[in-house]
Amino acid sequence: MTDLERLWDDYPTGRPPVREILAEAGGGAASPKRRRLVVRPLVTAAAVTGLAASFVVGTLVGSDGGGSRTPPGAQPLPSNVAFQGDLEAAESCEELLASYVDRAIGLVGPWGWGGPLYGQGYAGDDLLGGAPVPLDEPNRRGGMADSAPGPRDGTESASGPQTDRQVNSETGTNVQEAAVDEPDTVKTNGEILTLVRDDELVTYSVSGSSTEKLSSIDLPGIEDAEIMLSKDTVVAIGADDTDPDRAADPDGYHRRYGRQPPVGTRVLTVSLADPSEPAVVDDIAYDAGLLSARQHGSAVRLVLSSGLPDLDFVEPRGRRSEKDALKHNLQVVEGSTIEDWLPTVTVSGESGDKGQQLLDCTNVAIPDDDLGLDTVSVVGFEAGAPDRLDAIGLAGATDIAYESADHLYLVASGDAPQCIDWCEGDGSLVGRIGGDGGSSYLFDFALDGTSARHVASGEVEGRIRDRWSVDEADGVLRVAVGPTSETGNFNSIVTFRRAGEDLVERGRLDGLGRNEDIQSVRWFDDLAIMVTFRRVDPLYAVDLTSTAKPRLLGKLKIPGFSSYLHPLGSRRMVGVGEGPDGTGGWGAQVGLFNVVDLGRVRRMDVVSYGNGTEALAGSDPRSFTWLPEHRTMLTVVQRWTDRRIGYVSVLRLVDGELRNRMVRVEFGDDVDHVRAVPMPDGRVVLVTGEHAQFFEL
Repeated sequence: MTDLERLWDDYPTGRPPVREILAEAGGGAASPKRRRLVVRPLVTAAAVTGLAASFVVGTLVGSDGGGSRTPPGAQPLPSNVAFQGDLEAAESCEELLASYVDRAIGLVGPWGWGGPLYGQGYAGDDLLGGAPVPLDEPNRRGGMADSAPGPRDGTESASGPQTDRQVNSETGTNVQEAAVDEPDTVKTNGEILTLVRDDELVTYSVSGSSTEKLSSIDLPGIEDAEIMLSKDTVVAIGADDTDPDRAADPDGYHRRYGRQPPVGTRVLTVSLADPSEPAVVDDIAYDAGLLSARQHGSAVRLVLSSGLPDLDFVEPRGRRSEKDALKHNLQVVEGSTIEDWLPTVTVSGESGDKGQQLLDCTNVAIPDDDLGLDTVSVVGFEAGAPDRLDAIGLAGATDIAYESADHLYLVASGDAPQCIDWCEGDGSLVGRIGGDGGSSYLFDFALDGTSARHVASGEVEGRIRDRWSVDEADGVLRVAVGPTSETGNFNSIVTFRRAGEDLVERGRLDGLGRNEDIQSVRWFDDLAIMVTFRRVDPLYAVDLTSTAKPRLLGKLKIPGFSSYLHPLGSRRMVGVGEGPDGTGGWGAQVGLFNVVDLGRVRRMDVVSYGNGTEALAGSDPRSFTWLPEHRTMLTVVQRWTDRRIGYVSVLRLVDGELRNRMVRVEFGDDVDHVRAVPMPDGRVVLVTGEHAQFFEL
């Protein structure tokens, strides 16, 4: 078996089913504060002939409760045609439900989903006298145009690959992709700065010589909110804090066997038409957890994970034996309905606030059995109209979402963790049971406004660590892949091109960091910088000028590792991470690298913060700010003593060295909220737990 499974070519790819055109959905006008969910037109007469080759946006309609998604008096819904190749949309709710039940049967035990027997090699069917049913091997892991530009011709550029400058988004956030904004706790348009603290939205004027607080407003029903900004509209996204079970038992709620908590997602939109009097104008709740949120212009896209449904399972207790409990639980799964499996969406203020089914069954694709069991929804909307939804779904588990300027890639990473209940600390999702084996699966969606259309799929042996390990440039997908049970004990850079409905390997470079773990990756037009770690920090520079033949330019081994890399232009780069402090201790460090000659990358200087320190940019790059006009970096560093103390490290580049100044700014949990936000006029606003004020560089 090779390191790359080339294609998923054993799936039927016949013409997508196309049903009758949905009758135009009527609806009266709605007030800004109590909008009705609007059904977008699915097909127009001019689009009928091209339906099989085009994306028809998702819909949101009511359900009659019997599995049918067609409102009374309306014609049947047409197929979405949002999928092709190996991802075929369900033709009916009955087909979709059957696929859920068939895969779920092997995952249920006497204690519900999994239970204590999970991971012992059988699902408990032997209790009923039948043959054991093998379970997936337990895992070991400890964010357009219809056609994209073709791959490059493989010729080398005259100057060779180079790093380039990376700056914050227009709203002040340090992001992965320049054209794709990300949610944060602080946003600005250069005149108004808005931040969220303790589920309260606060606005400041930043146009004068000092900051001025203008207003504050409560964000109801939302927890741990982060925000995005589009003109005078704030989109706040966080956990839905209105579930009664969660409120009554916040600790035990996520830990009980047989209970899959609906850790929902709430989206509030706030009008800043008058910044001194902001107003919540929309309140929408999804009963699915948030995997990713991104913004392209005024379009916002959510990727949601529903997890496994909360069914009426029982446990062995009293006179109820394990055999009886298992039999009951199997019957519960077999008797589940499509409403149990598909997510709902609720608009606050509607009559009864009754949730509606988010996905039509024919807008949900059924993947290969290798994927774990879950429902992943891709939902797009305009920031000013969050109730007009484009929604499609995947009846399988993915754990990574990466968005380029015009494509979304969903990734099911190899050897991912298996989660029966809440998996804390590693970013895993509620109720997700991982697929088998050591391969990662890739699903490519072309983006057009708020809509997404599946265009290709692929597979690579190995594990993709996170979204920073995925990148797209000039229509070529590049991924950094770590070892799994299906690979050798080394890391790789693999490139893919689209060939029809498949992502096909174009080139690869193996053997990077043998016996090492990937710590960070940074991509450029023709270059990848990868850092791995075991005892030292090997930094690899990989030439991607020819995507068909990636080649190693050079490597550098130094103590410690860099968990976040930030380019300062074509000559310098910094790495934020950890390493020895020179006195026998271990703590945060920032290294300055010379990348003029990528064949001989060298570290020019390093700042060590001492034993027991941590640079937050290693886990949250939004706490790092580069100010090229000042040749200065600002990064948040915390120190643990008898309490948690937060500092802003002001790092200035002077003659190839880093000059550091430490400014103590916060304590306790407020350290996580510290941001240095660049303004268009070159000034910087320092945001802490309680204040937002200009910062003296």
